[in-house]
Amino acid sequence: MRTGEPLPALGDVLAALDTGLWHWDTASGLVTVDAVAARLLGLPAEEVTLTEAQVRARLHPVDWNEITGVVQLAVAEGTLAEVRIRIMDDQKRVVRVVRSRSKPSFDRSRKAYVLTGTLQEVAEPRPGTPAGRNAVTGDWRRSREAFLLDAGRALAEARSTQEVLRVAANLSMPGFSPDGFAVFGVEGDHLTIIGHHGQEPGSERPFTSMSLNTAYPAAEVVRTGRAVYLSSPEQYEARYPLTWPLAQRFGRQSWAYLPLTVSGRTMGAWLATFAHPVAFTPDERSVLTTVARMLAQALSRAGTAESQRALSEDLQRTMLPKLGPDIPGMSVAARYVPTGGGLQVGGDWYDVIPLPGGRFALAIGDVQGHDVRAAGLMGQLRIALRAYASEGHRPDAVLSRASRFLHGIDEADPAEFRFATCLYVEVDPVSGVLEAARAGHPEPVIRMADGTVLARPTAGGPPLGIDPDADYPTTRFVLESGETMLICTDGLIETGGHDLETGWRRLRTVLEEHEGSQEELADALVQAVHGPSSHHTTGPLADRREDDIAMMLLSREGGGRGCGMGADTVDQPVRRTALTVAQAEPEQVSVARRQLRELLHDWSSPDQVDSAVLLLSELLTNVLVHTDTDALLLAEVTGGGDGRRMRVEVTDAGDDLPHMRRPGELASSGRGLVLIELLAHTWGVAPRGRGKSIWFELYETEEAGPG
Repeated sequence: MRTGEPLPALGDVLAALDTGLWHWDTASGLVTVDAVAARLLGLPAEEVTLTEAQVRARLHPVDWNEITGVVQLAVAEGTLAEVRIRIMDDQKRVVRVVRSRSKPSFDRSRKAYVLTGTLQEVAEPRPGTPAGRNAVTGDWRRSREAFLLDAGRALAEARSTQEVLRVAANLSMPGFSPDGFAVFGVEGDHLTIIGHHGQEPGSERPFTSMSLNTAYPAAEVVRTGRAVYLSSPEQYEARYPLTWPLAQRFGRQSWAYLPLTVSGRTMGAWLATFAHPVAFTPDERSVLTTVARMLAQALSRAGTAESQRALSEDLQRTMLPKLGPDIPGMSVAARYVPTGGGLQVGGDWYDVIPLPGGRFALAIGDVQGHDVRAAGLMGQLRIALRAYASEGHRPDAVLSRASRFLHGIDEADPAEFRFATCLYVEVDPVSGVLEAARAGHPEPVIRMADGTVLARPTAGGPPLGIDPDADYPTTRFVLESGETMLICTDGLIETGGHDLETGWRRLRTVLEEHEGSQEELADALVQAVHGPSSHHTTGPLADRREDDIAMMLLSREGGGRGCGMGADTVDQPVRRTALTVAQAEPEQVSVARRQLRELLHDWSSPDQVDSAVLLLSELLTNVLVHTDTDALLLAEVTGGGDGRRMRVEVTDAGDDLPHMRRPGELASSGRGLVLIELLAHTWGVAPRGRGKSIWFELYETEEAGPG
């Protein structure tokens, strides 16, 4: 070519050099090749677009597996990706070896690799040379580093022995991937089989409980801590003639036995078998040795974690009680779920305590912390609660004594101060009367016979152990026929980044919609927190806080929706709630309003719900302002053939009966009965022996009040 003449076209230059061009976009899964590249792939010499499957059919399977690792490493390092690839014909014979060079890039928006490169035929290595081994491909350093990075990451993430074995079964080593493996362990002076892959089930029997003194490669590796490489059947038979028949029937061509060593101790052996001859060059031995070390570390971590889980589960199982015999007219279900971290032993617990006269008590609590000390305090506190309850103390006295007990332990070791929350409920199974005392614990939740869910306001005091002289008032309510009570620790509410409000909202949905048995409801509640769906219902908090979970369900037989035990439906209010509003607790008015809204959650007229809440506020406020007594709220919804009816009644111990007045424009009071007259369908005042009761009713059959 003379000086000054234009350069020839790029295609002409590449054609003269017998170099083909190709382009691969992993998002579309299509590979475009020019005429030269098509000919090198064994196709007609013309430009064509192929699918990945069509290209893969022309390449040696080992080489295809290597390409992915080389491309990922090149993208990470910002360098060229270079590989040697064997081209196969339709009979799976190697027809030529080509070299591919490309500059890959990664498109983050499409999460795809884009590659454009060249393809050239290269001289095939001479048989018998290290480069001529059956599995040689490409740039050894790059493929080895990419493979080891992937293998190390996958093994490090495996949490159990079975996960480690699954990762080992999917390892695709650069150029010489094994087609089978076995992992041997040691028990006393015998080999055991931890797992295997690539052989028929049951084929491991001859190798189980094999003595370490046997002339078998794996036994020798465990005894000496040195690897054994056997490149051919002849070499195997010559070195181990007695055990060669055991290996001969598998039809392999090469074997590598490597020690699994952790902290200087050989814990077993790893066998990698090959269907093709492998020379076991220094590079290949280096890769196998590195994999064996990573595999040993992963198996050791998994074994330690499994031992810890087994230990913690046994410890927790001994600390948690059996639910005991069936309770006439009632049933109890319980669940305990550890966080999954560390020893999986925490301070959450539950208990069922038998009491005289056929009664029993439910106790649930949470000791601060997630360690062995928390578990120890939990055990002591549970025993103390049982002792105080067995002495015949009422719920308030049981918690008061338990608080002093825990405070005494903390005083003995102030550096390890711990407190505990607790809910103690004494149950009369005959009448359904429940008496509850609460120490800083979440309130119980009642699911009514028709599925309506209400949080049951329960008086309480500070957590146990903080104030030895604290009082724990008792709240008395009735579990009606067909109703279910849920008590739980805060782990069931807050796990997944939830706070108390959003956590209860998640549980409320499960409680309202579930129609199965009590045990199925318990499982559904746990699944709502730890199941697959929980990852799509995270709470508003930035972190996904994890905590132990303890929960109990107490159901009273009846004809309710789900959890019932087949009894006849009782003629009773569909729903009912009761609440005391004390003079010293005016904030309970807002609790009462919330209770009424929850009771009327499916009422057809939102205006009537607003009217009922307004009238309730007027009645409760009237008691707090104009008397010096407490107010008792009783609200219920009943159903009939002509529609549902709500009745709200407020009772107090005051002697003065209310009367209708016409308040002036600037008067601050006197409008309560006027509003009731306007908004309620019917209302009235009923004198009691001491005090009075004011009530009103609204009917769902009409969309608004009578006014």
